[in-house]
Amino acid sequence: MAAKLIIRQQVVRGLIILGLTGLVGIGAANWRMLTRHPERLFTALEKIPERRVALVLGANPLTSSGHPNLHFVYRMDATAALFHAGKIGHVLVSGDNHFSTYDEPTAMKAALVARGVPAEAITCDFAGFRTLDSVKRAQAVFGLTQCTIVTQRYHLPRALEIARVCGLDAIGFCTSDLPIRHSLRTELREIIARTMATIDLYVLHRQPRFTGPFEPIIISER
Repeated sequence: MAAKLIIRQQVVRGLIILGLTGLVGIGAANWRMLTRHPERLFTALEKIPERRVALVLGANPLTSSGHPNLHFVYRMDATAALFHAGKIGHVLVSGDNHFSTYDEPTAMKAALVARGVPAEAITCDFAGFRTLDSVKRAQAVFGLTQCTIVTQRYHLPRALEIARVCGLDAIGFCTSDLPIRHSLRTELREIIARTMATIDLYVLHRQPRFTGPFEPIIISER
């Protein structure tokens, strides 16, 4: 009995140490990303520098209950505002399209056209299955050396860190903030996503699921 008790105590102690180590790792990964790029985050349209291309990260246009997804709506609104203010000249919309009935890039393009962005000023990346894929493919497949990344404020630190690691000179434009009831669950998931991105970037050196042929974006004069 005494031996079993000692073993049980050792197991519990090991689990506690493992849990604390995990929490420290999660905290360190998030602190690193959240504090690394403050000068590259912009919220005011009039203050953001001009970049030729905006990379817009994908989102489902509808929630699971069938209502308009404010993450999607606000990203489209912010991108259209950048374009009409002359802050960008072209848009690369990158999202998930691995099911025939699920097509984020096409929905994003349609939404931007409805907001007055010309169809010829929009390029679709259909293999942006996650943020890492979207950012790395923007450079490796579409030939970007600079861009403005458009997404929610909580999402941008991770996207900008991925850009920094792959050598893409990116700045971020924050969309309007969502009401907390619409974003709390996603923001909590982002805590884990930043941790996993740290592992992907610095331990696994993970690459996009698909690269494909080089397709540099040709920007027509406005």
